[in-house]
Amino acid sequence: MPSSASPLDRPSLPALCVDLDGTLVKSDTLVDSALVLARQRPADLLKLPGWLLQGKAALKQHLTAAVQLQVAHLPYNRELLQYLQQQHATGRPIYLATAADATLARRVADHLGIFTDVLASNGTLNLAGNNKLAAFQQRFGDNFSYIGNARPDLPLLTHCQQPMVANPTASLRAGLRAARITPVRSFTEQVSPLRAWFKALRIHQWAKNALIFLPLLLAHAWSPNLLAASAIAFLSFGLCASATYIVNDLLDLEADRQHPRKRRRPFASGDLSAIAGVAVVLFFLAISATLAILLPRISAAVAPSGVIVTPYHISFLGWLAVYLVTTLAYSLRLKRAVLVDVIVLSGLYTIRILAGSAATGVTVSPWLGGFSIFFFLSLAFVKRFAELESLRERGGASASGRGYHVADLEQLRSFGTASGYASVVVLTLYISNLSAAQLYHHTNRLWLLVPVLLLWLSNLWLLASRGQLNEDPVVYAVTDKRSLLLGALVVAVVLISL
Repeated sequence: MPSSASPLDRPSLPALCVDLDGTLVKSDTLVDSALVLARQRPADLLKLPGWLLQGKAALKQHLTAAVQLQVAHLPYNRELLQYLQQQHATGRPIYLATAADATLARRVADHLGIFTDVLASNGTLNLAGNNKLAAFQQRFGDNFSYIGNARPDLPLLTHCQQPMVANPTASLRAGLRAARITPVRSFTEQVSPLRAWFKALRIHQWAKNALIFLPLLLAHAWSPNLLAASAIAFLSFGLCASATYIVNDLLDLEADRQHPRKRRRPFASGDLSAIAGVAVVLFFLAISATLAILLPRISAAVAPSGVIVTPYHISFLGWLAVYLVTTLAYSLRLKRAVLVDVIVLSGLYTIRILAGSAATGVTVSPWLGGFSIFFFLSLAFVKRFAELESLRERGGASASGRGYHVADLEQLRSFGTASGYASVVVLTLYISNLSAAQLYHHTNRLWLLVPVLLLWLSNLWLLASRGQLNEDPVVYAVTDKRSLLLGALVVAVVLISL
């Protein structure tokens, strides 16, 4: 089918009808609305069962009235949208035909300005499948073309003159093959699912969970069963962390879609289904909890010579639960509380250290506790500072949903740098204390750690002040060549100090 028609061809062209959810927009606006409701008015989620009992059309109407999606930032299928704009330019009548609520559909149509009219659910009738086909036949007879994406669109694609698809699901493709229908056009805007899931799970963020090994390493406890316990704890925390990242992304859909970089995240961009995200969250949390419960048995099977006693695995499970609850509280509410958010972020790092201690039974020293509090607080501050600096360069005044203002930059800088240098002070006190002498034969060599740490922290804040820190500071630490070199130098200093 040609991408456009001349004015002489207009009378012969059938009305062009296009679906909204999964077709014109890569996401499902019903699910998007429910997620926005969970973010803005979580107590109203209890109303969902009652709304659903009134029918699916009524549910959509209630959700549309309860929250207002930002239609300008929905993840539109750009190839399809360009085609529709071309067809509109020729004068062809185009209809937005969707099972979404009419109020939302009209807001989308008003925003795009290319539709002749809107056919949508009205609170009583759910305009999907055969209901949509009946509405089409009543209005257009058989003189219509249709663009859909899912199995419920099959009756319409079967009866229309020019069937077209956009990001078709596997079930729709199978249905079309069975009906021997070949779409005249296909508008595909998708990324590799494997790549999208890898990005959504943020496997690179698992580097933070290496803190679980820290109590073991600093205590110089190298027994196989303790290493096995730490490895299991690492995996358990990684799965739990990935689940919470997905939850955070789902709750932040609206804000992420308005962000120049975060709008490319898999759920915000519509590359992954939010429903699939919820399923993965439940699966990962179940596996994470199972590993935490079975931790002592698994580590004993790996190295039966040094079985961990039961109280430790209960304690580890407790810290895992604290991490999960704190992270969810952060995603739902605490991330919008000024200063509280950075305290919570830094605390999540320390929780990983305490969880590693609980998994192995190796006690966390007060020195490590003090150092981690100040060090990770500095990292939390630099993350907020970098976000505000980026906002300032874009001409913004306040961070959406955060509570910070560009005017806070200097204060955040002072908080963060002071915290970072306080961690260096704790390190110097530890080196000069007798506690270090019990683990290191050459404690004086540990002083070489001080300039290394000062250099890394100072460089981190310098980059943030220049607007060149565009990622999480921990991710920066494990990907930046200079940071990796300094990390190798730290390891070398520790080894020569043993």
